Amino acid sequence: MRNVFRNLAAVLSLALLFLEGAACSREHSTTNAAPETVRGIDTLVVQRATIPSYYEAMGTVRPVQSAQVAAQVMGTLVRVNVREGDRVSKGQLLAVIDDSQTRSSVDRAIAGQNSAQQEISAADADFVLAESTLNRYQELFVKKSVSPHEFDEVKSRYEAAKARREMVRAGRAAADAAVAQARSIQSFTQVRAPFTGMVTAKFAELGNLAVTGTPLFVIEDMSNFRLETTVDESGLASVHLGENVPVTLDSLGAAQLNGKVVQILPSADTASRTFLVKIELPKNPSIRSGLFGRARFRRGTREALSVPETALVQRGTMQGVYVLGSDQIASLRYVTIGRPEEKSVEVLSGLNSGERIVTMPASHELNGRKIEVR
Repeated sequence: MRNVFRNLAAVLSLALLFLEGAACSREHSTTNAAPETVRGIDTLVVQRATIPSYYEAMGTVRPVQSAQVAAQVMGTLVRVNVREGDRVSKGQLLAVIDDSQTRSSVDRAIAGQNSAQQEISAADADFVLAESTLNRYQELFVKKSVSPHEFDEVKSRYEAAKARREMVRAGRAAADAAVAQARSIQSFTQVRAPFTGMVTAKFAELGNLAVTGTPLFVIEDMSNFRLETTVDESGLASVHLGENVPVTLDSLGAAQLNGKVVQILPSADTASRTFLVKIELPKNPSIRSGLFGRARFRRGTREALSVPETALVQRGTMQGVYVLGSDQIASLRYVTIGRPEEKSVEVLSGLNSGERIVTMPASHELNGRKIEVR
């Protein structure tokens, strides 16, 4: 029985030695496993470089041409032809105000014009008679066939007829002006577009009372826009009339537009101590009034660390680059980046000058792999 136990102990010892040997073999195999090698990868050594320094100003997109179309006469709106979003042409009829009162004014002015014409006819006849009478008496007066007193009376009637004729002619001119004014006021009952554009706001409703000076529509020219930015005192020296500046609109993503400074208001806002700068934008069908935008004005240069945009690896909301160690093993390192500039991007933190990075990792998973440089 003692021999049986001795044999079992020997068997167990051999089994333990075998298991320990297998474990050591696996550990040794794992420890010595070489990392996967990836060949043909482009890299570069990151160095600090001189990049442009910018002053950034924020603003809002506004149309170059915008108008509030207001009522110029008081009256009830009897027709409204457009609504928000409608495109209109210059002179297009937008709304009609009841013209019953203005039409009566036109009729009265025309009646006054006719009356003035009749007075002109009568005055002309009186003047012709007075003039012919004066001519006859002048011949008689030369022949001394009439007394000076009689001649003076005829001449006085001539002067009176002449003055009356001039007065009624002036009255006719005033009557003509009254007709023109009445017709002009009547034309205001037809509200028309001042230029070609789009209706961006409508305050007119059928049956409402249009009050003089009250806006009925807002029309904007949708073909030309400007970015209106505010620049503080420290940044004004970087702004120059006529210069081209890069502009980005949040609605267009990272795409840059080439803007041009067309106006710098000479006086600052007393509350904010900022200056209004207007930047002309290129034609783009995606631009709309009211969009938020940024303009960058160059103010010199500075030293910074930058990498190609293609070197960035996106991991959720974070970005990183593959950094090569002295053993050529790549490791993903997360970095903080600034604004892109000409296909490169500034690295604010997470990377040091002199480190080697992968320039175009694309979709390759390189973390922990050995890189064989092309």
